Amino acid sequence: MCHSIPVAGIDVAFRTDDESGLVEIQVAVKTVGKTGAEMEALLGASVAALTIYDMCKAVDKSMTVSDLRLVRKSGGKSGEFVRPGEEEAEWDM
Repeated sequence: MCHSIPVAGIDVAFRTDDESGLVEIQVAVKTVGKTGAEMEALLGASVAALTIYDMCKAVDKSMTVSDLRLVRKSGGKSGEFVRPGEEEAEWDM
């Protein structure tokens, strides 16, 4: 964990593209805490990506982990945020 906040739930989802070898990871974190949930989600996505890298490095050491970003958040001190251009980035979680 990044912060010592009470986490009420975590959802992790993966989308793959067999042709390109791309793996997309989405992590959603729910908390009753006032701040920090987006950091927990970013950490979860990072750990998932690094775990996939570790499992696949024997096949392809040139893999990259990239485009880690916050897409959407609500609540907390700064309120609602949706990354421009990714308004439709909803996953079934």
